[in-house]
This record gives sequence, structure tokens and C-alpha cells, in this order.
Amino acid sequence: MTWLLYAFISAGASAITAILAKIGVEGIPSTLATAIRSIVIAVLLSLSVVALGEHRVVTAVSRRSIVFLVLSAFATGVAWLAYFRALQLGPASRVAPIDKLSLPLTILLAAFWLGEPVGWRVAGGVALMTIGALLTIS
Repeated sequence: MTWLLYAFISAGASAITAILAKIGVEGIPSTLATAIRSIVIAVLLSLSVVALGEHRVVTAVSRRSIVFLVLSAFATGVAWLAYFRALQLGPASRVAPIDKLSLPLTILLAAFWLGEPVGWRVAGGVALMTIGALLTIS
């Protein structure tokens, strides 16, 4: 499969995640909900790594990769904690679009830190995504 197909699968799964999480967070602390979700994800991913035989290359992972993956994990943890709390306090139809402001932020950070090009189409898309997300705040 291509990266684009995986990206669309991710988008669909993320949309479903928002709805399921909104229902699941009702009546329990958002941090506990995030922990339950994280445990399930850890088990699922651990089983996948073993099933695909990827556990055999753990010793070949560079120190640089480990550092950046750990930093990424911390950022993910903060994002999940904030997202679940936002879902607990607000409607999913408002929370999810604001959460998706990560899209234009990612594009800007990729241009700045990774040197990825941003042409007029990408810049226009970033502007439209940002405007669209901000219009949902009302």
C-alpha cells in the first residue's frame, strides 16, 4: 500500500476515535480514560511488533532514534491528555477540528525544521485548514 492510502486510513480511524473517545470519557476522569486507551494501544502494538518479527531489530535502533521517539512519546502523551480533557469538556464536533490544527502546524514545522518545501498550493491549504478549524470555535 502507498503512503497516501495509509494516510486516508489514519484520517478515518482518527475520526472514529474522536466519537468513540467522546462516548468513552463520559463519567470517568479524562486522565484515566487516556491511560486505558494507552494500555490497549501498547498491548496491540507489542503484539504487532512480535507478529511481524520486528522485535529482532531492537538492538539495531540508534541512540538518536530512541531520543527522538521518546520525545515524540512525551508530546503524544501531552496531546492525548489534553485531547481527552477537551472531549470531556466540549463537543467532539468542536474539539476535533481544533485538534486538527496540528495539520497546518506540522506543515510549518516540517518546513522550518526539516526543510520541506511549501509552495503556494500547500500554503493555501494551510490557510484554508486554519480558517476552517477556527470557524468551528463559535
